Amino acid sequence: MCDCKCGGENTDLSLIDAVLDGCGNDAGSLIAILQKAQDIYGYIPRDVMYRVAERTGVSPAKVMGVATFYTQFRLKPVGKYLILLCKGTACHVNGADGIEKAICEHLDIKDGETTKDGMFSLKNVACLGCCSLSPVMMINGTAYGSLTPEKAISVLEGLRAEGATV
Repeated sequence: MCDCKCGGENTDLSLIDAVLDGCGNDAGSLIAILQKAQDIYGYIPRDVMYRVAERTGVSPAKVMGVATFYTQFRLKPVGKYLILLCKGTACHVNGADGIEKAICEHLDIKDGETTKDGMFSLKNVACLGCCSLSPVMMINGTAYGSLTPEKAISVLEGLRAEGATV
């Protein structure tokens, strides 16, 4: 159990302590520290935010404020496959809403949720910068473009089969 007053998550805080030691506990490095924390844990656990606050001298409210202000930060664990679905203008015009509906129905989740098996998380994003591939989704850094609802489901099923054998 952690030694903060956050509610008792069981996070290995020595991992973030190593980051904080390397950053010199500098409050000016708060965003960089939170980025590294998310790289380590896959999201930013509450007890990590308390440790960052304690070590940098920044209030827990300010750390939480930064973590919630920037959309790059996640406060909940995500699935093995993080689906970023582009909802930018080109993707919207070319059918992103239909892609979202198909994904949501197929996986039984909504934007911001993770499947019960922990395999997939869905996050709608403003733009992936792949307009020529619209509509497009990115899964763990790989872009899948010129999507149809059927093609999107096929990609997910391929990843599910691959994930089951790993």
